[in-house]
Amino acid sequence: MSATLAAEVRAGSRSALARLLNQLESSRPDDRAAASAVIDELAIYLRPGGLLVGLTGPPGVGKSTLAGALVASWRQRALSVGVIAVDPSSRRSGGALLGDRARIGPRGGDDGLFVRSMAARDRLGGLAPATFEAVIAMGAAADRVLVETVGVGQSETDVSEAVDLTVVVIQPASGDTLQFIKAGLMEVPDVVVVGKADLGAAARRTARELRAVMPALGRPDTPVLEVSALAGDGVGALCDVLEELREAGAPELGPRRDRRLREQVLRTFRDRYGSRGLDALGGAAGARARLDALPPGTPPSALLAALTRAAGH
Repeated sequence: MSATLAAEVRAGSRSALARLLNQLESSRPDDRAAASAVIDELAIYLRPGGLLVGLTGPPGVGKSTLAGALVASWRQRALSVGVIAVDPSSRRSGGALLGDRARIGPRGGDDGLFVRSMAARDRLGGLAPATFEAVIAMGAAADRVLVETVGVGQSETDVSEAVDLTVVVIQPASGDTLQFIKAGLMEVPDVVVVGKADLGAAARRTARELRAVMPALGRPDTPVLEVSALAGDGVGALCDVLEELREAGAPELGPRRDRRLREQVLRTFRDRYGSRGLDALGGAAGARARLDALPPGTPPSALLAALTRAAGH
């Protein structure tokens, strides 16, 4: 059954992808087990030329509007797109509260687009608990995957651990520039976007400030772009820069994804067995050494099982 569902996801079936994501977010152990078996089959697969992009930044900066503009630009380039929009959680139901899919824009009948809202629940870092596996699933089904985080603070940067490239959006004249410089977010971006560029002089000033400080932050080559998603200005340039970075980093994409997968497995092990489990492996360094000893392409469940056995659980 898992092989059939995995094949359907790889073929781009929206209904198969929806079933898999439902299983990933299910509270039923049998659903989670079934989903894990499919993720094992998809983890080493990404569409040729595929790209995983994270979109993050402070609340209210216009991430959803920019996400919608990016999706439209990719679809104009005949690329299939999967979007994971991580929302704040309803305190009552625990589900996604805002429904970012509405703000990204209704596109009924577009078989080349799949949008999924996921609830952050009580997890910090801007992502939902199942986001990492959902990215794997969408990466097998679509040419471009966009992960839009819930609004994050300067130290909540988990999205960079789930994607190939991270875009940080900064609002002009808002004080975000100083927070960006201080810590956290400065370590994340592959591209910095000054949003709401239609504000004119304020956006240009913020972009100049960021370009001036990037070398001092050890990121002299990080592009800083001015984009107005509402007006459509600069969106095509952002897509072009992402494609250039994808092509430049293509030889490293496979190894980087494998390293990210192993870090996620380590996090899962730590969440499940705590500090005692890690101590049995010689700490995080010992656990990483055991993971590094396993060959590239080892499925996530096998990586986790190896750690679990070694820790005596």
